[in-house]
Amino acid sequence: MFLSQQSAFPPAILALADGTVFIGNSIGAQGTTTGEVVFNTAMTGYQEILTDPSYCQQIVTLTYPHIGNYGINAEDIESDKVFAAGLIIKNLPLLASNFRSTETLSEYLVRSKTVSIANIDTRKLTRLLRDKGAQNGAIVGLAAGEQVSQARIDEAIAAAQAAPSMKGLDLAKVVSVSQSYEWVQTEWQLARADGTPGYGKLQDHAFHVVAFDYGVKKNILRMLAERGCRVTVVPAQTPAVEVLKYQPDGVFLSNGPGDPEPCDYAIEAARTIMDSGVPTFGICLGHQIMALACGAKTFKMQNSHHGANHPVKDLDSGRVCITSQNHGFAVDLETLPANTRATHVSLFDGTLQGMERTDRPAFCFQGHPEASPGPHDVSYLFDRFVNLMREHKKA
Repeated sequence: MFLSQQSAFPPAILALADGTVFIGNSIGAQGTTTGEVVFNTAMTGYQEILTDPSYCQQIVTLTYPHIGNYGINAEDIESDKVFAAGLIIKNLPLLASNFRSTETLSEYLVRSKTVSIANIDTRKLTRLLRDKGAQNGAIVGLAAGEQVSQARIDEAIAAAQAAPSMKGLDLAKVVSVSQSYEWVQTEWQLARADGTPGYGKLQDHAFHVVAFDYGVKKNILRMLAERGCRVTVVPAQTPAVEVLKYQPDGVFLSNGPGDPEPCDYAIEAARTIMDSGVPTFGICLGHQIMALACGAKTFKMQNSHHGANHPVKDLDSGRVCITSQNHGFAVDLETLPANTRATHVSLFDGTLQGMERTDRPAFCFQGHPEASPGPHDVSYLFDRFVNLMREHKKA
């Protein structure tokens, strides 16, 4: 935030569970929020990040220094509300300029009741999280006219230390829908057939996909629809037998927040669906659930992956892709069973990024190939899923 703006925003406190404290300015809602503090290295996409259900119970630090410069619009949301527990940034620009913008970032944060802080040293915070790993924290947004006091600082530290650990938390069923629904919206284009910008609508479908909603992002569904898939989205706890009644051409396991191990309902459903021979594609949490269903193990990462610039190697082609990532748990590469094989690995830390079954038409990827936000390098995975369904229908 620029110095000329500071007087317009009340003070705010960021406290970490280890006792580290930052003092800045509140640019969102008044009040207190807690969650696991992580950093994201994406330079754009703050609106998509805030509305990504995978960030449930996480406070996101954006490492790019100027956040909010293109405002907020009604189209670039990945769910129907803000799921991030809070937002931490360095500078809030004086102006927001974009022909699609309808409100400022600060206005959006206030309207969505999201407690947020600006004007802190995000480089120092990022180094701390990098060296010590993600840890719980709390943001306290003070009221107008209120000053920072030791009592309020102590309150923030206590709130951070009382927040639950992400390990052992089943959040997929928390963020999931309660009722099934159909999805036919396709990808956004600057100029559609009539010359106007906007999303399209699926007219004719070649495949029917059932998608488990563990925290699914809208652009994932759009990319499936763009490829001729009519999508039925079902709640996270839907039994496999109910999904198979749809006689789907394929089943999709979505992204989502939390620890995959407690999601026993999802693991059992994924195991049954893969054993049935229906083509199956999982990403992010869905990747971890698929791996657990196959007999592999997962672990909590010291340095989680959040950003839009993570290099991943495709082990089949040797190609290096730049990917969007958002996960704090990973599949242990050494525990993959004999009927699976690794297809992608991270070039940052060597962790598993993709795998496939050798005896079933099933594969998965750890990152977010729909690129909201991020690069489109691994969008070919959606084409691979479509080809699997096409081959399965022929057989």
